[in-house]
Amino acid sequence: MLLVKNIKLGKINKKKITIFLTFFLYFSFNFYLAADSKSQDVHFVEIKILDKISSKTIKLNLKINEEKQYENLFIKILKCKNSEFDDSPEVTAYLQVKDITIKDNDKVFIFNGWTFASSPSIRPFDHPVYDIWLLKCF
Repeated sequence: MLLVKNIKLGKINKKKITIFLTFFLYFSFNFYLAADSKSQDVHFVEIKILDKISSKTIKLNLKINEEKQYENLFIKILKCKNSEFDDSPEVTAYLQVKDITIKDNDKVFIFNGWTFASSPSIRPFDHPVYDIWLLKCF
């Protein structure tokens, strides 16, 4: 019977470990960047605004994190996401709306929350003059 000499503990080939760690860190970082770039493909949001008094609608394209004024409203979209499922597509966005005619300091936003394109009644935007609907992210 041939005996095999045991490898001494603590003796490690440093060159192989540094090569392994370099490849591991390289691929981990590239995977992280690829996943992060997928989530940031959305740069614009399309919303529809209804003026209840004149019964006119307008479509607006807003950049993410950019505040835009429409009449008496300041509208800002913080996030927008298209669903990853093909069977029931869903568009969600985090929306902040200020009304400059209201001078009440207790209430900064008249709407601050998530809104859904397929069912806007879950978190309704309640304003006496305007209605806002989320259409799509692109």
